[in-house]
Parts: sequence; C-alpha cells; structure tokens
Amino acid sequence: MFYVSRPQATYGKIRKYGIGVSFPIRAVRGGSYGAGDGSNGVPKLMDLLDEPVPGVGTYEDFNTIDWVREKSKDRDRHREIATKSKESALALMKSISDAFSGWLLMLLVGLMSGALAGGIDISAHWMTDLKEGVCLNGFWFNHEHCCWNSNETTFQERDKCPNWKSWAELIVGTNEGPFAYIMNYLMYVCWALLFSFLAVSLVRAFAPYACGSGIPEIKTILSGFIIRGYLGKWTLMIKTITLVLAVSSGLSLGKEGPLVHVACCCGNILCHLFTKYRKNEAKRREVLSAAAAVGVSVAFGAPIGGVLFSLEEVSYYFPLKTLWRSFFAALVAAFTLRSINPFGNSRLVLFYVEFHSPWHLLELIPFVLLGIFGGIWGAFFIRANIAWCRRRKTTRLGHYPVLEVLFVTAVTALLAFPNSYTRMSTSELISELFNDCGLLDSSQLCNYANVSVTKSSSDALPDRPAGQDVYTAMWQLSLALVFKMLITVVTFGMKVPSGLFIPSMAVGAIAGRLLGVGMEQLAYYHHDWVIFRGWCSPGADCITPGLYAMVGATACLGGVTRMTVSLVVIMFELTGGLEYIVPLMAATMTSKWVADALGREGIYEAHIRLNGYPFLESKEEFSHKTLAMDVMRPRRSDPPLSVITQDGMSVEEVESLIAETSYSGFPVVVSHESQRLVGFVQRRDLVISIENARQRQEGVVSASRIFFTEYTPPQPPNSPPPLKLRGIMDLSPFTVTDHTAMDIVVDIFRKLGLRQCLVTHNGRLLGIITKKDILKHMAQMANRDPDSILFN
Repeated sequence: MFYVSRPQATYGKIRKYGIGVSFPIRAVRGGSYGAGDGSNGVPKLMDLLDEPVPGVGTYEDFNTIDWVREKSKDRDRHREIATKSKESALALMKSISDAFSGWLLMLLVGLMSGALAGGIDISAHWMTDLKEGVCLNGFWFNHEHCCWNSNETTFQERDKCPNWKSWAELIVGTNEGPFAYIMNYLMYVCWALLFSFLAVSLVRAFAPYACGSGIPEIKTILSGFIIRGYLGKWTLMIKTITLVLAVSSGLSLGKEGPLVHVACCCGNILCHLFTKYRKNEAKRREVLSAAAAVGVSVAFGAPIGGVLFSLEEVSYYFPLKTLWRSFFAALVAAFTLRSINPFGNSRLVLFYVEFHSPWHLLELIPFVLLGIFGGIWGAFFIRANIAWCRRRKTTRLGHYPVLEVLFVTAVTALLAFPNSYTRMSTSELISELFNDCGLLDSSQLCNYANVSVTKSSSDALPDRPAGQDVYTAMWQLSLALVFKMLITVVTFGMKVPSGLFIPSMAVGAIAGRLLGVGMEQLAYYHHDWVIFRGWCSPGADCITPGLYAMVGATACLGGVTRMTVSLVVIMFELTGGLEYIVPLMAATMTSKWVADALGREGIYEAHIRLNGYPFLESKEEFSHKTLAMDVMRPRRSDPPLSVITQDGMSVEEVESLIAETSYSGFPVVVSHESQRLVGFVQRRDLVISIENARQRQEGVVSASRIFFTEYTPPQPPNSPPPLKLRGIMDLSPFTVTDHTAMDIVVDIFRKLGLRQCLVTHNGRLLGIITKKDILKHMAQMANRDPDSILFN
C-alpha cells in the first residue's frame, strides 16, 4: 500500500488538521498581488494558515461524508480544547461545557421526542374515535375518556354512556335499524377519506420527505449519506401532523416507524444548538443513532428495546459512548411520555398483559409453527410490497399519489367497517387479541360456554368449551387476517407516513389467537391424548390463547424486519410478559431462519435497494473472487483517469476539468508522466477555494498557477499570483494495490466508511474505486441492474 510521506518541518497548521481540512486563501500581510517582493519580482503566495474558508469541508446533497476526515477533525478539536483547558479557569469551564453538551443534547432530544409522541398518541386516539361519534361533554374527549367522566357508566357496559353519541344518533336520532347502520357506515368512510386526503395533500405540498416509514432513509443517512431536508423543520412538522391523520384514517399502517423519523428530526434540529455537532457530520450521526433509540422508546414504551433496535437494525457506527447516551435519551423520553400518560392507564407499555398460567415445554411445537408462518408471511410480504412499489415507480400510478391514497382508503374503510375487528384501530385489535380472558371480560372472544368455576389460589380460569360468539369471532378474525395481509401490501410505501410494526404484529396476533383457541379447544376435548396427558388435566388452565397471539405477533414482525434480540426485548417490555422470553426467542429465530431461506433482505434493506441508496449492508457477505483492478475506473476501454498535477496546472485548466466532469474529487499526482500519487482533493473544496480566491484577492486570474506542493518553485517575473491549495488536499488518501481482493476492499469501505479508495501499482496511480462502484459491482454479481444505484 502506498502512502505519501509528509515532512514535518514546514507543515504548520496543515499538519495539525491532517486529512482534507482546508484553509482560507488570503494575501500575506503587507504585500499585494501583482507586485514583486522587491528583490526578484516573484509574487507572494497566498497565506492558507488563518481562519477556514466558509463551505470548505462540507458536502453536497446526495453525497457520502468522509468518516475518516470527520473523525480526524473532531479528534483535533478535542485535543485543542484539552490543551487550552490547562491554561486558564475560563478555558477549563469551556472544556467542561463541551464535555457536558452531549448529555444536555440527549436530554433535550428525549424531552422533545417524548412530548411529540404523547401529543401524537392523544390526537390519534381522539381522531380515530371521531369517525364513529362525538362526546357531548366536550368534543375533545375520545370515547374512553368521555365515558370515564360520566356518572352513569357501569363496569359491565363501560364502553357505553349517554354522553357519547354516534353519528347516527346525532343525525337521525337513533342508533338502531338499517338506516342508522348506513349513516354510521357513511360517516366512517367520509371521515377516513377526509383524514387521508389531508395527510397526502400536506405531504405533497409542503414536505415530500415526510411520507413512508423513514427507517430506510435513516439507515442510509446514518451510514454517511447526505439527504438535505430529510431531517429538517418542515419535515418534522408535516410528519407529526400527517402521522396523526394517516393513523386516524384507518389505513393499515402504524406510527412506530415514523416516530423513529420524528425523533431523528428532533435530534438533527437540536444539533444546530451545539457547534461541535453542527459542524461535524460524524458527530451528528452519533446523535441520530441515539435519536433512533428514542423513537422506538416512545413508540412502544420500551427504552431498552429502543437502544438495542438502534444498535442491531439502524446504526452504522455505534461506539460505547453512543450506547450510554442512547440509554439516557431513551430513559428521558420514556419518563416524559409517562408524565404525559397518553393511554390514561399510568403505564408506558402499549399492550399490557398479565397471563396467569405458565407455558409447557410441548407448546414450543405450536410456537415454532407460528415462527414458520411468520417467516413465510415476511418473505411473501417483502416480495409483494417491493413488486407493488416498483410498479408504482415505473408506471403512471406513481403520478397520482393523491388518487392512490384516496382509493386505498376508500377500499380499506368499505371493507373494514362491517367487521368489528377491522373497524377498531389496529392497536386496539392487538390489545384485545393479547388479552387473557377473565371473569369480568365482556369481549366476544371471551364468551365461552358457562361452566362451574371454583375460585382457586390464582386468578386463572380453566379451559372451557367455546361458545357461539367465540366461533363467530374466529370467522371474523379469519376474514380480518386475509384482509390485513392483502391491504398492508399496497398501503406500505404510499405518500403518507406509514409504519409497518403494528400491521405486521396484527397479522401475527390474529394467526396466533386462531391457533391458540384451536389448541385450547383441542386440550379441552382431548385432554387424554399423549401430548396433553402429562400436564393438562380436566378443569385446569392449560392453554393461554393470548400468549399465542403475542408469539405470533413477534414471529410476523421478525419475518418482515429480520430483527432478533431487539425484537424479543421490545416484546417483553411491550407486554410485561418477562417469563415468556423463551417462546418469543424460539418463534423469532424460527421466523428469521425461514424468512432468510426465502430471501436474504429485510423490508428496510429491500426498500433501500429499490430506491437506489448507496448503502453497504454489513450483514451481506461478499463471496465473489474479484480483484480491485476488476472494479476500479477507468476500465480498459475508458478514457484516462482525470487527475490534477501538483504544480503544473493553471486556474483555467482546473476549472475546465471541473466543468467537463462530474466527479466528486480528483487525485493529485506529481505529473502526468509519472502518475505518482500525492493526495486527493474534493471537487467542492476546490471550487469553493478558487471562488474565494477570486472574490477576496486581487490579481488572481485564469493564468494563475495552482500548487499542491509543500515548497513553491520560483515563478517568472510579472506572472500572476499563484494559489497554494495544499491545505485542502487529503495528504493520506486510502490506497490499495490492483491485486487486492475485493472482499477486503468491501470490508475497508464498510468499517471505515470511505467515499473512495485509490488503486496503485508500484506507487503509480491506476484508478479509483468509489462506494457507488462497489454497489454497482455487487448488483452486477447478483444479476441485478447495476444502474439502479442512483446517487454518487
């Protein structure tokens, strides 16, 4: 590997800043360009050792950051602060403030995200109930709170109270009969269409980046990609409003994925309050990793699961310091959400369950079956959804996002209303499916045949024969399962905020409850079978259908997202079922194995590839026996590599090179003949430095020479002043030889977050490999379209 040596004698501040940091182009004090120094008429060089030129070291939209340069900048900044802290008490206070600023930022991110999540939860609950009726005591009360405030509400009919009026009661005066049913049906559909129309219109008009889940883009941004405006103020505001509208419309989507996007927007906006995060893209991504953990923490009330989710699924670079700060931010966010108490039950968790009977070892068989179902469903969903989204991108369907959203909303509302399990919100449906039936439960799912129940030491009820209502509920749930499986495929990816966690969990919870009730009835009527004889006696509580629903929800979510550890932790935090970790683990691993056997990509990786984002997946193995020379540019039939010589080009020649090419940077060589590598200069830094020189210094013309050398050779008399731009050059670009195996090159790009790597042979520059080249090569090796990688 070839690196350029850097003498230290005349290095000055350039040596201090290392890679790629540039300095301003200014005249030497006391002199002017165009005039000689009084002895030989040679013009003085520009002084590059004062304050930096604004814009140098920044990145253009849809480009990848240089992780090495950003980490080097932060390391140098930290050393300077540490050195100055020993000089005075004020400098010491500044050093302490700098160290504390990260924790303060995490506190603010947690508070802001928790407050927004609480507002979203309360608003979505109220607007969801608004589709069915209104509270006379105050229109701002949802159904549950309205009946809580009523003195006439009984425990047996806690969902009925005179203060809550359906739309049919308000309009036609009665809630009975076919006309009242049609009126409620019509109002339900109209409200759903209104909410979805407002959501898609606001997204289209003000913040196109506010649509979708946001997690694929967050993963890409955390890997170092720049998407301007994706985490901005407008996106945050519109996403927050439209998320409430989209969830309330009854579409088959959730708010959990978009809440990760909302939290990352909060983190990005608050980063601008602190200089060290505002000016360093790598440091900002550490904050965004913690913000992703905060998003899951407030979405599910699962702070530990949120940290693990960020570590396992989202983050690209996750040092130990980020782990601590993520934990702190998730804790603050959970505390904030608990203070707001959006669910009104003094609990953080979304679906609190309390199962009274333990599970038996033989039940692992149906749990594994649920895992197999979850894996098959996950693989089917990913393929079907990607095919639909590709059709949306490549046909005229994508030109009419408003009509698409309205059509899907109309179909969803028309099919959902007749079935009580699809009419209710998805979160409410999952909560009911997780429920363990008790004596006081009035749910249709708990309407078993009456049997004599003796009060035991525990609150568990024995297995009972299913009544007619339970069989009716099974048919309704079967229809709801098919409906949810199909409608979620076309809903995810529309131009409204749409999460996938809750719809996937709903599919699994329905399948799990169906299997659980089937196992329960099997155990009741055939308790003398071999599989039940040892542990299921008559009159005992053997099977818990709610547990099967919980395991099924975990399996389906795992099949779609391919999460493992973080998913299990989120589920037991979500439900409070700590003793059921083994069934959850068994279902999750089975689901992942089955889904991976049918397709290696999770839903977020599949959408990253569909959108053409330059993301190097760390989970994907590179198994092809190719070399760096097979991937580098230029190829044999291509024109020679565009390079800049260290002392032989004028401003005009460099500007022509920039105008004629679209490359992100240029290698700097000793000469065209030798092609011996000196360094690498970024296109943006070069353009800004030359423009700055023309604006701030007289005498700089097109004929001015540009030098990247340490010492400047003597110039002819009366020649225009030269530009010394060594300060903006990366003096130690990463290089590999032409015979380096590509699996090693891919590892280098993944682990160091490189933008480009230069290829040499015996110190002579041969070509360049960029991140986009690697992604195109990997696509080609996998028989995919290499031109699907859209950005630099």
